[in-house]
Amino acid sequence: MKEAIQFGAGNIGRGFIGGVLSEAGYKVIFADVVEDLLKTINERKSYTIHITDTNSRDIKISDVCAVNSGSPEAVEAVTRAEIITTAVGLRILKFVAPTIAKGINARKAARVEAPLNVIACENGLKATSQLKELVYANLDYETQQWAKTHVGFPDAAVDRIVPPIHCEVPLDVAVEEYFEWDVDKSAFVGEIPAINGMTPVDNLEAYIERKLFTLNTGHATAAYLGRMKGYATIEESINDKQIYAIVKEAMQQSGMGLIKKFGFDKEKHFAYIEKILRRFQNPYLKDDVTRIGREPLRKLAANDRLIMPMMTAKGFGLPYDKLLLSIGAALHFNNPEDPQSVEMIKNISELGLQAAVTKFTGITTDEPVLGEILAAYDKVEKLVK
Repeated sequence: MKEAIQFGAGNIGRGFIGGVLSEAGYKVIFADVVEDLLKTINERKSYTIHITDTNSRDIKISDVCAVNSGSPEAVEAVTRAEIITTAVGLRILKFVAPTIAKGINARKAARVEAPLNVIACENGLKATSQLKELVYANLDYETQQWAKTHVGFPDAAVDRIVPPIHCEVPLDVAVEEYFEWDVDKSAFVGEIPAINGMTPVDNLEAYIERKLFTLNTGHATAAYLGRMKGYATIEESINDKQIYAIVKEAMQQSGMGLIKKFGFDKEKHFAYIEKILRRFQNPYLKDDVTRIGREPLRKLAANDRLIMPMMTAKGFGLPYDKLLLSIGAALHFNNPEDPQSVEMIKNISELGLQAAVTKFTGITTDEPVLGEILAAYDKVEKLVK
């Protein structure tokens, strides 16, 4: 039976990628570091994905097992696998890379000629390319050359809301019905695997930015504004008429930048925005604004969901005032349990808002948009009162 390794056995790993691979006929091996979770997977060997939406249903996932991601068993699994996926977060890829590198070394030593494709299914631009660089840093030159013809690293764009809803049965996970998994078809080695739910595409950059500028931008905006107004969930936040209007227009402003950049059809893209707004309103997914808003410094980076769409719209001479409000709201995200939030609030207090924003975003004092961000910080505070 063909095997797949899914690094990250959390809700996204089990409820999205691992489920799709299992449904496609792969024996899925989960790799993680949480020993209790690994033990439970190996004891139960199955779980249920609960589609929690207007079309609710259950999908039983069977014949799964788990290994510690840093163990010899994980390296051995890499030598047998046809596909490796990750759902661990961008910051954790550096801890996954050495195991994959060891497995590639083992495949070369054993003269395994079967192709292996590695796909990082993370929220970020070119996550697989980042993982490839980390893996190659653990390979000698000769093995790097071997890997170029035997190991593919296709970048991907993934989209599914998987909130941390507690299920009574261990390992079960609740997800929304909608999902997308788009993968760069040109970067595969060997024949592209036939996986129902995974779509090989030509212009992946457009799909990545469409998702980042739309779902992620809107999600973050709803979370930060909702947090400022005291709401607990995205559903509560988006059902506030004022927040709904800002979120919708922010996504439309980012969308106009995408339309100019990639030639998207405006009518189709705006319909995509409406679909995402309906997803945010799903009453069955109690998605916490604190979870969506976590790690604000990452989300305020120049190449992420707030600054990048704003600068893209600005670059085309398009309106971006609602995107400025998104950024202003993010700068107010105060969560003592989130290390990045603590660091952000501390920097604003000690350095001053202007210097802190420059530090977070890379936007310098000679750029007029910096002053617009500072103004938006004050404006959004007045708006939500």
